[in-house]
Amino acid sequence: MTPLDSAPARADCGARYSPERTQSWKKAGALALVLAALGLPVNDLFHYALLVVAAVAICLGTLSQPRRVWIAAAVTVGACVLGQLFLAAPRIEEGHNLFLIDAPGGALEAGLPASAFQIMAAQFNERYPPEHRCSASVDGCWRGGAFPSQPYAFSSDGLYDRPAFSRRVTGIDFTDPVWLRLGFINEGGYNWNSRVSDVDRASRDGRISALLHRWRLEMPWFVMYRFPAELVGSSLCWRGDVLWEEPQDHFKLAAHSAMQCRVIAPTDVGRRIFGLAIRQGSPLAMRLEPSRSVALAQLVEPGLSLVGVAAVLGFLVRVRARRLIVAYVLIALTLLVVALNDASFIGGVRPFDAGDDGLVYEGLAREMLRHLAGGDISAALEGGEKVFYFTPGLRYLRMVEHCIFGDTFLGYLSLILLLPFLVLALFRRFLPVEWALALTAIFVAVPVGVLFGSSLVQYAKWAARGFADPAAYIFFLTGLVVLVGKGPDGPRPTFGSACAAAFLFALALFVRPNIAPAVAILLAGSSIAALCKAYYRRLIGLIVGFVPVLGMALHNWIYGGAFVLFTSTAAHPGALVTPPSVYFAAGGELLRLDLAGEHVARATRQIGDWLAGPSESYLMAPLDAAALVVLIRVALWKEMDPWLRLTAWATLAQQCVGMFYAPAGRYYYLTWLLTLLITAVWVQREGLALFQRRWPRIAVQIADHPTRRALARALQTLTTWLRARPIPAEYQHL
Repeated sequence: MTPLDSAPARADCGARYSPERTQSWKKAGALALVLAALGLPVNDLFHYALLVVAAVAICLGTLSQPRRVWIAAAVTVGACVLGQLFLAAPRIEEGHNLFLIDAPGGALEAGLPASAFQIMAAQFNERYPPEHRCSASVDGCWRGGAFPSQPYAFSSDGLYDRPAFSRRVTGIDFTDPVWLRLGFINEGGYNWNSRVSDVDRASRDGRISALLHRWRLEMPWFVMYRFPAELVGSSLCWRGDVLWEEPQDHFKLAAHSAMQCRVIAPTDVGRRIFGLAIRQGSPLAMRLEPSRSVALAQLVEPGLSLVGVAAVLGFLVRVRARRLIVAYVLIALTLLVVALNDASFIGGVRPFDAGDDGLVYEGLAREMLRHLAGGDISAALEGGEKVFYFTPGLRYLRMVEHCIFGDTFLGYLSLILLLPFLVLALFRRFLPVEWALALTAIFVAVPVGVLFGSSLVQYAKWAARGFADPAAYIFFLTGLVVLVGKGPDGPRPTFGSACAAAFLFALALFVRPNIAPAVAILLAGSSIAALCKAYYRRLIGLIVGFVPVLGMALHNWIYGGAFVLFTSTAAHPGALVTPPSVYFAAGGELLRLDLAGEHVARATRQIGDWLAGPSESYLMAPLDAAALVVLIRVALWKEMDPWLRLTAWATLAQQCVGMFYAPAGRYYYLTWLLTLLITAVWVQREGLALFQRRWPRIAVQIADHPTRRALARALQTLTTWLRARPIPAEYQHL
């Protein structure tokens, strides 16, 4: 993430602070201190913003070396953690769940208060009359799926504090269940098809004005709160249906069409208050207005988190402000792209679409997390399948994500925030700074890249839907950045960097095995180069780092007793739509001059879909075909950077996947992004000169155009500004 550093500046920083080889460990330690100050899970936007700000500063900065400074930072963080423990705001017990019944009995009827359950059941039956329900035998009907197995759903927010119901919270404020973060809505058993099911999952509001409320949860649900004594004197406000507990387990329905409040009395302490979102046209909204003492207590924990993070950054990190400004602007632009696509990805929990991969992976991850919370590690590692059918990795990443970020998708969002930095680093490795900045800006902010599968919005779209492709590509790009090094001399011949790169490639394959050809070429070429130059530590690092990729085959053997290298769908007709046998048969038809043969048509259609690229438009086929010619040219260009040539060969190998497998655009975003990289380098090294010789007048007109000159001046100014100052002298003694 430091593509704009010059070599002298890096050497200078290393001399002042600590050797470069120790910086990675120090940065990991600083991030650990930040997480300690924030506490787990990091599931609200304030704490997440602190984490992002700190992570960027630590990654872009240089960490001080003296032990006394680290002790000071650790002591400050420890004091903040103790303060959070002993000065914590009062916790409110929260329980929530889907309300779904079809016959007498069940976990809801057995576990909920009888009076409350009867009111909920009456509302459910009124909205979904038994005589009009879909048939359980129809595929996609809710009656053939799962029902709640416990009265209150599991929440990963409560993973560490053992709540009485679902989780513990310090405040209540929601008008939209998407921002209430109800993780149970994406349980795998609730995968209903809205075309046949009378109980819908969700609906989407396509209006521009619905930016923050794009998704409407249609599933019937409820939330329950139980207040401690410290909340007496505070007020609970709500719109919609609320059941307020009275003596002898009786519940009174209070329905408000507009926000109205009720003061929490001493007799309300320990009683259960249910908010219902079951009736049609009765949206639920609730807000807690705390007393002054509670409001002050609610500020203690975030305040101490802020102090702890500031102490880590202030004591340990030194970084140029200009670099931070550019990094934060890049993050802000990325967040804007994400928000315009699906704002719920930034801290909310949207209901995934029925039948989508996102619902499958999230449902499996939640099941695995429940096993992990219950101490059944073997069941958690099984991942819901004895032999992987779906691509394996994302379910495990989702499980880890929920361990760190609770019932949010902020872990995946973090990968998307990292992506522009990786693109900048990769382009900077092979291109001048001005070119790298311009191409990165286009990737992030100009949607023309949608035509080539080289736009941030495409990655954000599929990540928000919970698909595995963006995560795999980001891991791959991270591994590639580490593999090729920062300068024209290539990577350092060390064990650590090689092991890290290979492990990232293994992780990318774990998430998306279809990128195996590119990984194989890159690792094989790197290993041969290391062997030829007698860089044995680097060679061993590549081997050791990549060994975990065998974990997929090991899982399938242990749990399923079958030797399957990746997944059982590698040769599935739905994925391998045009196997090599089709091309052989098409060749036979051509030899017989049967130009209208079945296999010729099938092969031609596949090649056309492949050349259409992620745009899935045949109009792009000539341009994409020209890009393939450039790939071959660069791969065979002996004077070119050998690491770029190796990347070109890997890209060509990955392009071949499009000749055989399903042509869905998301499968090939990585392939065409690498193709763009190779093409951009060719244009800069050779293409522009050819253009100038072939069309000199047009080239002069473009060069003299005011817009091009203005953009060139802006990029040059930005580059000069970024390199203007070293680290201030007053920090040199640290």
